[in-house]
Amino acid sequence: MTSHQSDLSGASRRVVVIGGVAGGMSAAARLRRLDEHAEITVLERSEHVSYANCGLPYFVGGVIDDEADLLLQTPDSLRARFALDVRVRTEVTSIDRERKVVAARSLDDGNTFEVAYDELLLAPGARPITPPIPGIERALSLRTVEDAAAMRLAAAEASTAVVIGGGFIGVEMAENLVHLGLSVTVIEATSQVMAPLDPEMAEPVHEALRAAGVDLALGTAVTEIGERSVTLADGTTRPADVVVAAIGVRPESALASAAGLEVSDRGGIVVDAQLRTSDPSVFAIGDAVVKRDALTSEAVMVPLAGPANRQGRIVADVIAGRDARDLPVLGTAIVGVFGLQVAVSGWNEKRLRAAGRTYRAIHTHPASHAGYYPGAESMALKLLVDPLTDAILGVQGVGGSGVDKRIDVVATAMRAGIPASGLADLELAYAPQFGSAKDPVNMLGMLAENLADGDVATIQWHELADLPGDVTVVDVRSRGEQAEGTIPGAIGIPVDELRTRLDEVPAGPVVVHCAVGLRGYVAARILTQRGHTDVRNLDGGYRTWQAGIASARPDPVATT
Repeated sequence: MTSHQSDLSGASRRVVVIGGVAGGMSAAARLRRLDEHAEITVLERSEHVSYANCGLPYFVGGVIDDEADLLLQTPDSLRARFALDVRVRTEVTSIDRERKVVAARSLDDGNTFEVAYDELLLAPGARPITPPIPGIERALSLRTVEDAAAMRLAAAEASTAVVIGGGFIGVEMAENLVHLGLSVTVIEATSQVMAPLDPEMAEPVHEALRAAGVDLALGTAVTEIGERSVTLADGTTRPADVVVAAIGVRPESALASAAGLEVSDRGGIVVDAQLRTSDPSVFAIGDAVVKRDALTSEAVMVPLAGPANRQGRIVADVIAGRDARDLPVLGTAIVGVFGLQVAVSGWNEKRLRAAGRTYRAIHTHPASHAGYYPGAESMALKLLVDPLTDAILGVQGVGGSGVDKRIDVVATAMRAGIPASGLADLELAYAPQFGSAKDPVNMLGMLAENLADGDVATIQWHELADLPGDVTVVDVRSRGEQAEGTIPGAIGIPVDELRTRLDEVPAGPVVVHCAVGLRGYVAARILTQRGHTDVRNLDGGYRTWQAGIASARPDPVATT
């Protein structure tokens, strides 16, 4: 093994970065801006060091047609602008922490060499999970530009595809394979796609997938991958010229573990607030590292581009001598699914229940902008609130345009420590084509305030089935709406007739509901002030109940 010497001169420190893309290249470029004299070497195993990895599914689907559009920087451009020594198709084989060198091998010619460091940064990312399914070697995964090119080539010669996994990448791949004209099946082992969503929020995503022709097989697993088909746990098969494994990812931490650095039981590299590993000279960032949850500070794995980029900037500051610190993560994320925007931040209700944490749920179904202005699209929003502190615990949104900015506003409020009721006071940009005078975010705050002040009590969609027999359910929608479907056992009294038909509402506990919650709130206020002492409004109304009930039904698209 020979020692490699850089041709850069005047170096004040030697920094080696293992891995490029989001975290590694952000760190290298930032460090150069802070320190003109550092010797910075970037070693990347794949052929490309700086590319838009979140755009890979759209390159497969032809939405992004030219591979060059994915490439942000090249080794030559990075050397010219930032004086970085970038070597692609170079695999680091070991780290000698005592000597402070990394051993590497060129994947082109097999030559080996060492690079010395004063500070070492690990940004290896994550690797796709490959479960021990017979035939799994036939499945394609998506991590690099090379993976995307291979998948695009395979899809061009196919007519059917199976996507294993219904997470972010899985639904993006389903959409892009449909875009290519393939008949697509998505197989998800749990009862819903998009695990960060609660069931009633995932149901519109199921509807969108099915409406686009996707065969959605939920609550089942692949047991074998054949030459042109896959077999499911129930013995049925699905045709599959192409199989995409989108089951999830694991931290790429083998190199760190072999070097004796601390690794969590889930495989993540353990770092402190300044992104140092258990060796003070070695830092780690991105999908490979353990992060801290913003609500509880517990260890979490959050493989998202935003945190990876932010950590790249922070670690460069630390290496340059600045007092920068990484913040806990909210897990804010968004994906597009056949025209829907699906976004989340913080915890969902499933996770709060599992943790035994008290919470209050708020569902709304606002329009993306003023209803009188053409083109308004409906969305579903869900806010989860601590009933004791009014802190925002999580938010979910599914719908047409405008979901993205609402989730971003709430995520910003969470980071700033603004309570749920404080959302009512946010001053947000308004014009009819962009929003409403009372923005959907403001409305979430108003509902949180009403609940906190005791102006109304609510009941959740999944609680209706467990109501005792003495509870009266009153449907206050119009007669036309009631004719299209009702909650079993409900009596119909349109809200505008409620004051004159009070004698039809029996004494005792009452649940009122409308389509989305607003008229139900009005009805609850009427009844409460007219002598009824136990009145609850169905949170999110009939629309949320309907989505929740549908989410609990067996998969209607199952075929043999």
